[in-house]
Parts: sequence; C-alpha cells; structure tokens
Amino acid sequence: MKYLIFITVLLFFSCYDSPSGKKIALQTLGYLPKEYKDSIASAIQQFYGFEVVQLSDKKIPESFFTNIKSPRYRADSIIEMLNKEKTDSVDYIIALTSADISITKNKKPEAKYKDWGVFGYGFVGKPGCVVSTFRLNHKFKKVMIERVQKISLHEIGHNLGLPHCESKNCFMRDAAESIKTIDGVEMNLCESCRNKIK
Repeated sequence: MKYLIFITVLLFFSCYDSPSGKKIALQTLGYLPKEYKDSIASAIQQFYGFEVVQLSDKKIPESFFTNIKSPRYRADSIIEMLNKEKTDSVDYIIALTSADISITKNKKPEAKYKDWGVFGYGFVGKPGCVVSTFRLNHKFKKVMIERVQKISLHEIGHNLGLPHCESKNCFMRDAAESIKTIDGVEMNLCESCRNKIK
C-alpha cells in the first residue's frame, strides 16, 4: 500500500508545471547501488522534468580528503570540481556518493562547525551539487531511498535558485542538522517555491 502511495506521489509530481527541456548529469563518486541511482534519476525526471544522463563512475580526488573529526571529503571541493567538469551538453550536474562529506558552517563554536558532516550540499544558482548516503541509513530500504530522493531534489532546488524554505511541508526546508527533519517533510515543494522555478 505504501509503495502504491509512493508511485502515486511521483506521478503527481510529473503534473507540475516545472522546468522542461533541461538536462542533468548524474555523477557517481565511488560505488552506489544501481537501485539508488535509478530511483534518484526517476525522482528528478518526474519532479523537475529533466532528462537525466548517467555518467561513468569515478573516484573522489584524494586532495578533497580531510580527517579533522573523522574521514570525510569536502563537499565544496566536490562541487567546484563538478562545476568545472560540467559540459555544455548538460545544464546541471549532481554527484552521488556513499562517502561522508563535510562543509565549514558559519556558526559558533568554530571548532564544532569547522568540519561539519552533511547529507548534501548545493549552491543557490550554481549548476553542481552533491548528495551523500553516508548519514541516511535506515533498517527499511524504502525509507533510505526516500531520504536520498528528498535530499537530491532539495540540493537541485538550490541549483535552480531556491533558498531554504520555512514551510514544514516543503522539501526545501532546512534540515536543521537532523535526519528527522528530512523524514518529516513530504516529497513536495510548497506553492511559493514552485512558483519561483516556473
């Protein structure tokens, strides 16, 4: 029954008047199960109307590695690489990885946020973003897949120019450093956010 509801929701998304004629490249960094890649590609296609091009797997450059708190890779470095490598044949590029990724948050205390692990990262108005499954594990695979889909759609939303949203029913809501926030929002954009990307 839950699976049927999930498919219905995806079909509903495809009815949105969203950007069309756009292409996004899906770049896997390291191994990621095919079902995860396919489910993310499906969500992107059905929600945003983008054509998804899956690129060959590649490794994260070792120069992006950091071990301040634990072994991680810098999300900002990954995005910078994506933005440089993106070809003119695609409009956006999303990297998917099972490795832990981190950023430096402009929050206090500095020591805590210097190397802060994140679910995903994307810059508003830029073409590249990255999503990690490292912090998304759940005993039910369906929940895991829904988490990675929501976060992927969220980060692409930033690429499309959307900032964080205060609506509790919008996947552009700031995760506020908790996976519970991701689980609590629907796979949906609020009307205000939808109108911004029309």
